[in-house]
Amino acid sequence: MMTVTRRRRKQVSEINVVPYIDVMLVLLIIFMVTAPLITQGVKVDLPKASAEPLDPESKPPIVVSVDKDGNYFLSTANDPNDAIDVVDLAVAVQAELQVSPERPVVVKGDGAVQYNQVVQLMVLLQRAGVPQVGLMTDNSAGEQ
Repeated sequence: MMTVTRRRRKQVSEINVVPYIDVMLVLLIIFMVTAPLITQGVKVDLPKASAEPLDPESKPPIVVSVDKDGNYFLSTANDPNDAIDVVDLAVAVQAELQVSPERPVVVKGDGAVQYNQVVQLMVLLQRAGVPQVGLMTDNSAGEQ
């Protein structure tokens, strides 16, 4: 008598990755199509409305102003009516935030100043360690 030995088939322990690759390719195509749509800007006319005032119980804000000539002013400086250098402005704001970090920082820009000047000021404040920068508005602009 012959003994029949049956060979056991070894189980295949592989993961079929083809469906995952298909899903990833579809997601890649979706992101490639939507990415250019997100980066393009839309031309809008911003509304003229009054904003909510700061909480009166909070500490008074640090106001950084930009006049129409592009000069910077700081409300907490020795003389708030004297223009301040960019480096001195950053150092003074850092020092104020070291003393009271919860104090809000607000940018007050002249209506005639170039938008680039305000953006450069906001970047300067961000590099100085300001977590959030608010924009000051004229309350009478939205009232009619």
